[in-house]
Amino acid sequence: MSRSLKALFLAAEAEPFVKIGGLGDVAGSLPPALRRVSIDVRLVLPLHGVIKKQGLPLHFVCEFSLPYKKKEIIVKVFSLEWAGLTVYFIDGTPISPTAPVYSSDPLADSLKYAFFSLAALRLARELDWQPDILHANDWHTALAVYALKQLRATDPFFASTASVLGIHNLPYLGNGSSALLKAFGLSPGRHALLPKWTQTLPLPLGILAADRIVAVSPSYAREILTPEYGSGLDEFLRARADSISGILNGLDLERWDPLNDSCLEKNYSSETLADRKANREHLQAEVGLPIHADAAIMGMVNRMDYQKGMDLLPEALTGLSLLKQKPAFDWQMVILGAGDAEIEARARQLESEFPTRVRVVTRFDVRLSRMIYGGADVIIIPSRYEPCGLTQMIAMRYGCVPLGRSTGGLRDTIFDYDQTRESTGFLFEEATPQSLLGGMIRALKTHRDKQSWRELQLRGMAQDFSWDRSADQYKKLYADVMREFSKNPEGA
Repeated sequence: MSRSLKALFLAAEAEPFVKIGGLGDVAGSLPPALRRVSIDVRLVLPLHGVIKKQGLPLHFVCEFSLPYKKKEIIVKVFSLEWAGLTVYFIDGTPISPTAPVYSSDPLADSLKYAFFSLAALRLARELDWQPDILHANDWHTALAVYALKQLRATDPFFASTASVLGIHNLPYLGNGSSALLKAFGLSPGRHALLPKWTQTLPLPLGILAADRIVAVSPSYAREILTPEYGSGLDEFLRARADSISGILNGLDLERWDPLNDSCLEKNYSSETLADRKANREHLQAEVGLPIHADAAIMGMVNRMDYQKGMDLLPEALTGLSLLKQKPAFDWQMVILGAGDAEIEARARQLESEFPTRVRVVTRFDVRLSRMIYGGADVIIIPSRYEPCGLTQMIAMRYGCVPLGRSTGGLRDTIFDYDQTRESTGFLFEEATPQSLLGGMIRALKTHRDKQSWRELQLRGMAQDFSWDRSADQYKKLYADVMREFSKNPEGA
């Protein structure tokens, strides 16, 4: 095209303003990367209470009203310039200044994000800025995609705006939103393959209306078409398979750089990898493990929950300790994470079972997580499903070899040691302690071969996980969807 594409990018969170999960990483990194490839992108966020408290230099942009039931809700919009792009913040009574970004009340969250989604779409009209692409993310902003499709039939302003819906975690559909559709003037979705129970939920409605659906890894894009990963929508998603693709998330290479990371005892690069030894010893001392130069240090930095497979670890470590291996494996383990109380308690119990080998820290600790990346030999990621995942990318950048389950983005980013000469880590197939144990054994055996291990580290550190790579793929996706949309404005 002869001009830059214009993209309105909606998200519930984005670094550096607010980050709760992986969406915050994506929404904070992808829009600036899109600017670098000549996409005119505007980022729109809710003005959460946690953002208000930061005292940002926000400028008032406009005020308008949004119909709700038989009355109206006042919308106030503020902005600032950041990383080369304009960021808009939407405020209104549904976005309570005292509420967390994601609350335990599905009704309150549903109202907040329905209001935000529709207000963000309306903002484009108020600015007289016609987007070529509406890029929404997850259930929180999916109603903007659904509303756009209805508007295109009656409003010339949006007649040529195509939509892209990013899926970062399919199981979160937006429960609690059923009563809000009518209140905001929207009708339930209708499709023969769309289950009745989903016809008023934001994410299924967004999937129904989107011109293109993009999952955060190629493997996850395929997995959501199956009953195991499809959250009850697999048959409907298969009907839309031609519109679904997968693009790997990227990594902020400046933020994650062992050569400049202040949390490390000694900085290093692929050219000074031997300096990593100081970080190993510092990690051992920090958590109170014996300083064993030859021990393979395994690390885990993850939420303590079922999805992340943390419950597989105790039985796998017990199996590892019972091996009749000669010579015996010399290993240690540092576990960092918080979440499910029962899984936390079982993880802490490992310290008493393996007092000279295991240390468990059940809190959120940025400094210690970076010490693990910079000092451990292996990072273990036993997720039952992982749409993309950053842990393995960060670990490889730090020369920490990943051992992950063969699912989603882990499968797309870790090249298995037994399968290719370009290997960067280890994969195991089943979400079972026995399969995880098998992966541990392969990793520990390989660790004994110092030359092979160093080659694994160097190949991992050489991988291109930059957001610029991802942005190039999104730019192509945007161009493709615009070409398709121009041929078929009715869309999906």
